[in-house]
Amino acid sequence: MSTPANIHVAVLMGGWSNERPVSLMSGTGVADALEKLGYKVSRIDMDRNIAQVLTALRPDVVFNALHGVPGEDGRVQGMLDLMGIVYTHSDMATSVIAIDKEMTKQRLVPHGIPMPKGKIVRSESLFAGDPLPRPYVLKPVNEGSSVGVAIVTDSGNYGNPIARGAAGPWQDFDSLLAEPYIKGRELTCAVLRDKALCVTELVTKSGFYDFDAKYTDGMTQHICPANIPADIEAYIMDLALRCHRLLGCKGASRTDFRWDDAQGKDGIFVLETNTQPGMTPLSLVPEQARHVGISYEQLVDLIVKDALN
Repeated sequence: MSTPANIHVAVLMGGWSNERPVSLMSGTGVADALEKLGYKVSRIDMDRNIAQVLTALRPDVVFNALHGVPGEDGRVQGMLDLMGIVYTHSDMATSVIAIDKEMTKQRLVPHGIPMPKGKIVRSESLFAGDPLPRPYVLKPVNEGSSVGVAIVTDSGNYGNPIARGAAGPWQDFDSLLAEPYIKGRELTCAVLRDKALCVTELVTKSGFYDFDAKYTDGMTQHICPANIPADIEAYIMDLALRCHRLLGCKGASRTDFRWDDAQGKDGIFVLETNTQPGMTPLSLVPEQARHVGISYEQLVDLIVKDALN
């Protein structure tokens, strides 16, 4: 049986997406942990020459610590498949579907997964009128970490209709997903190797769990485990596991929810499933793993071994 010292892990991080800084933090944490465990580690800040770099290194496994495109949308996974290199987390097909919020709905909703109803709209159309009654949410179809999300309300400063010059995702994306705004609580549940870990509630100072709230220390309080009724906790954990399985996720995933607690179970909605969850000091998967007795080093080790097996 191979020991860590006999296994060469290339940790892929950085890249050129909007989430590059977070990926560098995730990758550094992963690489440090693997080195402590005795693995041979190569740290790679991905650039356009990544195929040549990997060909030269010839690792036994790639730990994919990339966030956003192209590391989370199937392109890097497809390249690694063609090169015959084993890698952590989900495969190409799952990544293609899960990064795309509309395709995710098409996969999950027919199986009874509750998700907000919405529609794809052209950004240009927003300057003529609202696609949904306010309040509603606009988000890019294939970005993660709440990049480019806007909550449009009657009292917001975007205008009515949205002003062409107002700062928002309509300036960066030709099309957006419009969904009804779900009031209530922000919850999330990680799945590791086909087992749901626990539920965390996220309470933000800004009132919205956006990119800054996710990755700025002190901006968000993590209540782990969430102070919610046992039946709600069990239901959310079951939904997270079902999403993981229906999408074909591997290794670790994290599914995010909104819960209007005035409606009980009927107020729970899946927002998205993240196939490349963060591994930074503020990240939710390591926190939930600790809650169930899995250290950061053990978590990284399990993900690598899951890929190798």
